[in-house]
Amino acid sequence: MFTWVQKFADWFVYDLLKISKASKFGDALNFFVFDTIKIFILLLMIIYAITFIRSFFPPEKTRKILAEKKGSTFIGHILAALLGIVTPFCSCSAVPLFIGFVEAGVPLGVTFSYLIAAPMVNEVALGLLYGLFGLRVALIYIISGEIIAIVSGIIIGKLGLEKYVEDYVYEIKVNADDVEIPNPTLNERLRDSWEFTKDLIKKIYLYVLIGIAIGGFMHGWIPTGALAKYAGKDNPFAVFVGVAFGIPLYSNAAGVIPLVSELTRAGVAMGTALSFMMAVTALSVPEMILLRRVLKPKLLAIFIAIVGIGIVFTGYLFNMIL
Repeated sequence: MFTWVQKFADWFVYDLLKISKASKFGDALNFFVFDTIKIFILLLMIIYAITFIRSFFPPEKTRKILAEKKGSTFIGHILAALLGIVTPFCSCSAVPLFIGFVEAGVPLGVTFSYLIAAPMVNEVALGLLYGLFGLRVALIYIISGEIIAIVSGIIIGKLGLEKYVEDYVYEIKVNADDVEIPNPTLNERLRDSWEFTKDLIKKIYLYVLIGIAIGGFMHGWIPTGALAKYAGKDNPFAVFVGVAFGIPLYSNAAGVIPLVSELTRAGVAMGTALSFMMAVTALSVPEMILLRRVLKPKLLAIFIAIVGIGIVFTGYLFNMIL
């Protein structure tokens, strides 16, 4: 599918710009041109298709579904984690979604299953992982992310931490049955999906370009296997380091995946690279700052600890089986 992209990158770098094929800069620039075109084509297709699919699962419908299942918390955890994949989510939506779920009577643990799954099992990341690494990696990614979300939500629910939610959240009352669920026509869904795709590309393109640029630098100047000694499967601390580096970063999965691809080429174990990506998407500092508006410090710390442990475990699991 992307053979023509590679041919174009070769022509642009080596024929048009006359850069030597043997030079590190030429290799890095060729990678940048090829990956930029390839990833943006994948992003357009993936975001448009998934946005259309998730138009059938607006946040209002998600809240209603989970509110109706609040009597069966285990099923609620599973539903919440699954709905987290297909419903719209970003850091800025974390607080209103959390408040809406609590208002509707959704148990706290079930709410956290959704809040963990939505950013961690990113639908764009899933599509890109499948396109870049294949079905096996994509499946392990989605299964491990869902398990983390379900188990973390169950643990938080069992601990009875409702008192560590900010008081004002419980003071707002709403009936989930009264929430109006939008029902657009097919043409409206198609048009809105395209508009959303364009807007999202505008928001994330800089992160994607930065990720590809860093990957291009690594491709040109860091030899294959160079990082295996420090971040390969044999280093027991590599996953911890990957998670620690991922948490402070502010990016999205689309911007991180090009870097994940190059990290693995340079010798970083797949589990370590993916745990780094999960930490960026699920435990980013901006999201934690926003969640602090509805969670007291103790609950926020417990949330970070449980999700962090889950990501570390997943990283080691990936390193064992891949």
